[in-house]
Amino acid sequence: MDKLKRVLRGQDAEEPSGLAEVIDATSLSWGTRVKGFIACFAIGCLCSVLGSCLLWVPKKGLILFAVFYTLGNISSLGSTAFLMGPMRQLKKMFEPTRLIATVVMLWRNAGLALLFCILQFFALAWYVISFPYS
Repeated sequence: MDKLKRVLRGQDAEEPSGLAEVIDATSLSWGTRVKGFIACFAIGCLCSVLGSCLLWVPKKGLILFAVFYTLGNISSLGSTAFLMGPMRQLKKMFEPTRLIATVVMLWRNAGLALLFCILQFFALAWYVISFPYS
């Protein structure tokens, strides 16, 4: 009966492939996804703040800032993948309504680095809040 329903819906009449089974088996529950988001977001914020503080260390401060701040941003952006999935996130990142937030996240200007560190936190918060989580 299930095969008939799939055929009538226009889906392939064959059994699901191994990849489809893996994707279905690795689906996370909503609670697990929220916990993953909170953990990655907290780690990302911690690394970014730590990197900003390390900016003032003599000689190696700029390198430490770059490493920790980059890791923090990757972790914070990766946290949103828990809520909606990585492919959906990448597609939505470059939609016209989110393009400004994406550009702010990718902006590179040495003279305004500290200002953009602060703006980047707000951009990430706006970016996360703007998604319909359904």
